[in-house]
Parts: sequence; C-alpha cells; structure tokens
Amino acid sequence: MLKIPEPPPNRSKTLNNLIKQQDSKKLARILGANIGPCDPKGRYLHWEKLKHLPPPEGLTSEDYWFATKTARQNVSKKVPLTDKKGRPFYFCVPDTLQKELHWLDQHAAGSITMNQPITNPHTRDTYLVSSLIEESISSSQLEGASTTKNVAKEMLRQGRRPKDHSEKMIFNNYKAMGVIREFKDDDLTPSLILHLHKILTNGTLDDPAKAGKLREASDDIHVVDASESSVLHTPPDADELPERLNMICEFANNSAESEFIHPVIKAITLHFMIGYDHPFVDGNGRTARALFYWAMARHGYWLMEFVSISSIIKQAPAKYGKAYLHTETDENDLTYFLIHQIEVIKEGITSLHEYLGRKAEEFEDAEKLLDHSKAKGKLNHRQLSLLKHALKHPDAIYKIQEHQSSHAISYQTARTDLLKMSDELNLLRKRKYGNSFVFVSPPDLRKKLSDKKL
Repeated sequence: MLKIPEPPPNRSKTLNNLIKQQDSKKLARILGANIGPCDPKGRYLHWEKLKHLPPPEGLTSEDYWFATKTARQNVSKKVPLTDKKGRPFYFCVPDTLQKELHWLDQHAAGSITMNQPITNPHTRDTYLVSSLIEESISSSQLEGASTTKNVAKEMLRQGRRPKDHSEKMIFNNYKAMGVIREFKDDDLTPSLILHLHKILTNGTLDDPAKAGKLREASDDIHVVDASESSVLHTPPDADELPERLNMICEFANNSAESEFIHPVIKAITLHFMIGYDHPFVDGNGRTARALFYWAMARHGYWLMEFVSISSIIKQAPAKYGKAYLHTETDENDLTYFLIHQIEVIKEGITSLHEYLGRKAEEFEDAEKLLDHSKAKGKLNHRQLSLLKHALKHPDAIYKIQEHQSSHAISYQTARTDLLKMSDELNLLRKRKYGNSFVFVSPPDLRKKLSDKKL
C-alpha cells in the first residue's frame, strides 16, 4: 500500500547542531567526504532508502544525508513554479540523468536510423493508430477504466459508440490524443488545458458540468491511497488555480536561452505540476499525461507519438505515486519524478523497437507464405498485416470500417483492400451483413497459401 515516506532530516537543523557542538572538524570531514548527489552506485536516493545504507566511516546517517543534500543543492536549478506554500520546485541533473537525457535526444528526436515502418509515410499511420489506442486504453485504465484491452481496441477500430463509463473514458482519451497532434505547434494556454480536460472527461463525471472546468472551493479534493483511508496529498486551494495554470503555461512556452531547461525535463515537469495542482475534480492524471505528449511533440520528440508511457506506468503504479511523494516530502526536489519518468520513457522506446522487430519478422513470414501463390507481390502492408492476423485467427471477421480505422485510410481504400483479398485473391470469404459486407478468415487459409494453384 502506498504511504507517505518519512520526511528527511532537516538540513538546517543538522548544521545548527554541528555549530552548537562547535565540532568544526566533523563539519569539515562531512563536507570533505567527496559525497555527490548520488550514492556510489549512481542512484539518486530518497532518505527512506539512504538511511538504511552504511554511511561513510565516521559519519552518521544524518551526516551522510546532510552531505548528499549539500551536493545536490550545489548543482540544483529552480523552476518558476511553486508549491502551495509558495516554495519553489527545483531539480538536479546528476551524471546518470545527463546520460539518459542524451540517450533520449539520440533515440526520440531528429533523424533516427531504425526499421522502416514508422519512418515510411505509407506505413507510419498504421503504427501511430496502434500506439494512440494503446496509450488511450492504458491511461484510462490507470484511472479506473475496467474494460479489457481487446474490447476497447475493437470499439476504437470499429468506430462504435462507447457502451459504458469505462469505454467512454478510453474513447475520450483517444480523441484527446488526436487533438494534441493538432495543437503541437501552438503555445499552451489555460483555454487549451481546459479544452483537453473537457474532451477527456466528457460524459464520465458525476457532475457533467465539471468537464473542462476548474474545481471550486466546495469540491473537497484529496489524493488518497488505494483503501481511501489515508490522505497522500492535498492540492492547492481552488482560488489559486487560475494563476497557477497561467504560471504553468508561461513555463511551458518560455524559450529564453538565458533560462534554458532541457525540453524533456520541461515536459515531465508539466506532467508533475498538473498532478500536484489537481486542478479538476477528476481526470487530472489523464490531462497531465496528455500535456506531457503535447510538450514532447512541440519540441520535436516525434518518436514519442508511437510510445505509450501509460502502459509502462500501469505495470508498477506504486512507483509512479511514490515518485510524486518523494518530491513532495524532500523540499520539492523534482529529480525523483524526472528519473522515474525518464526510465518509463526509455522502457517505452525500447519496447517499441522490440515490437517493430517482431512485426518485421511477422511480415517476412507472411510474405514467405505467398512465395508459391498468385498473391505474391500483390499485397500492400495493410493487407499483409490483416493476412498475418487471419492466419492466427481462423473465422475472424473483418469489417471495412475497422480496417479503415486501423490504418487511418479512407473508406474506399479500405474497401478496395478487402475486396481484392476476397474477390481477386480468394484469401478471405465475403459475406453479406445487413447493407454491407464482412470478410471472414477461412479455416484452411494456410493450406490455401501453400497451394500453388491459388
């Protein structure tokens, strides 16, 4: 169960005690112990972990923390955003974090040498739709949506209306991710944040009028643990929210060279601040993650469009919550949250590369099956993708609209794809369904492909 970590020892109090004891030798030993922002293993630890490590010889755990915090303060940078008591947030960029930021610059922005599908304009929309669906489902599930992934994918690809609250959350998230792409070149404004929230929460709130509206003083909002028995975070007062939202937007839009902050750090800080301020009665997490994607797209990290951070966070939600709590309990040090999120992003990008590798192998296998059929060389990437699925799912039903949604193509293009596979190549069976057709994967499809007469 998530709980508030023990607050670290007060650095000023430790210093005052050393001064009172007139132990200048010990103070010199602490400050000269060559202790940096991280432990010897390169970890940026909170007090709740560091207190269990053996401190350097001659020092107590409190001394070790004092030296570590001093090293962090010496390389820290404030951001123009404050907590509810007006104290600034700040971050450090230790060598380990610097290394990860460099990795992200190489692998998520600019010209990337990698497998063709997401850089090829003919195939990238297929992968983009798939990633948008993945993020929409996972982000909604993090906030309580209970629909299974397969059912949600079917809804989005078939374009059917959501049947319940969970499906509505996912449908809204999918729409919002599309809006982000439209606004990625525009400045962030409070109006845009409210617009995103309205899309994300449309038809899912107890009070529909709260969609796209800041919470009010009468909304008693707290972040609680899973059992709802313990308050983990109380956000700033409602009357402060308009000004705080303005500050967040100014921070997001400021590109002054004299105040440079790495774009990934900015994007993650936006994510953090919406979660911290909790400006809405519900949907804060979805809005925070949506703004992260907006900021990454704005700064040219185009690969992030294909990465679902929520699917990674969902695997260990307690770590996500703890990253917030570590920041809040350690004098607003954002570094904990930055490190957690960069690990999430890196894992997402690594997973994407693995996924693309698997897809490339599957396409290769599907193409090999066509070596001795008249369909060889006649299927585009969309049809190969469907063929691969059909081989694994005998009697699967494919609809024109679903094929259209999966690949972001026109209805006519989708219809042509499926009709060619049924009428010309005999790879699917066409069946009348109401006023339109559906296409069925025959149980003997693999045998058909091995038949040289096909």
